Amino acid sequence: SAGKEAERDASSRAGGLIRRFPWRAASDGGHGVTPRTALLRSAPRQQPEGKAKGLEYYLSQFLCLASLVLLLIFLGILVVKMVGSGWLDRREESFNLLPVDCDKSTDDFCQSKHKDVTMAVLHELYNYLSVQAGNFECGNPENLKSKCIWVSEAKDHVLNVTGSSSQKFEAALHWILNSNKDLGIRLKGRDLSEPVSSVEEIFCLESAHPQMGLGCRFRRAVVTAITNLFLFFWSLITLWGILIFLRYRWRKMAEEEQAMYEMVKKIIAVVQDHYKEWERNLERYPYVGILHVRDSLIPPQSRKKMKRVWDRAVDFLDSNESRIQKESHRVAGEDMLVWRWTQPSYLSDSEH
Repeated sequence: SAGKEAERDASSRAGGLIRRFPWRAASDGGHGVTPRTALLRSAPRQQPEGKAKGLEYYLSQFLCLASLVLLLIFLGILVVKMVGSGWLDRREESFNLLPVDCDKSTDDFCQSKHKDVTMAVLHELYNYLSVQAGNFECGNPENLKSKCIWVSEAKDHVLNVTGSSSQKFEAALHWILNSNKDLGIRLKGRDLSEPVSSVEEIFCLESAHPQMGLGCRFRRAVVTAITNLFLFFWSLITLWGILIFLRYRWRKMAEEEQAMYEMVKKIIAVVQDHYKEWERNLERYPYVGILHVRDSLIPPQSRKKMKRVWDRAVDFLDSNESRIQKESHRVAGEDMLVWRWTQPSYLSDSEH
């Protein structure tokens, strides 16, 4: 009894060592556990990522970068719309610096007087048109039909404020026509799309730089930014949708390919086993019908779902498997496609 107790103690100590050091193999009779090197060799290896995974990674990085750029664009639009018109308003100050020739006079006094009158008319005309255009853009409190003001209405206002004559107003219009500088005043004819070439063709005057209050500029900036943000948002949603669809397709393709390889293995096993049974006189023919193999491997409720996998497996065997030959035989009075195992049985037995 003492010997048996000592033997049990030794066995329990050995079991404890095996549990503490599972990579060590027992030296007696193969009662130990699998060595660590064998475990490492039997562990499944990770398959390298394919091109689809790389494309998915780059698409994800691009969409994240696009989202950041979208935020910066939104902030930029707000800044530009809020402060962008300020430098345009300062163009009025340069009117006094624009060179103007004195018509039919070369003395300094005439040129100075002509320049002062013309600049005063242009300055007042610019202010009037910009204010009217700003009112039209910001709610139109005066119920204007257009921000292009009739030339007669603009003329009456400028002459009342400056006290100039009609000839001076027309001279200012001539000066705008002949100037190659952007003065912020657009001359329009009856056909608004056609440029004018003479004062007589001018039908209305329009400001290129409307004067708008801070609230109006902020409101317009927000509307513009939200509109652009909406377009960018839907663009990003579309790109994300494409990425999600591609990821779904890549996953389905990988699953389908794996299922196809599993089906190929099953078909090979069925055809090979049928041939071995024929050699042992357990089967009547050395070949087996393709549809019979399909019906034995795929249950009826799954055949429609597995049709694509089955067709791919059949095509794979036709083009990549030399041990199986496809033939046409007449069985039970009907022509049908069959598979025949072509490898000699002694090779398959030795391999097995």
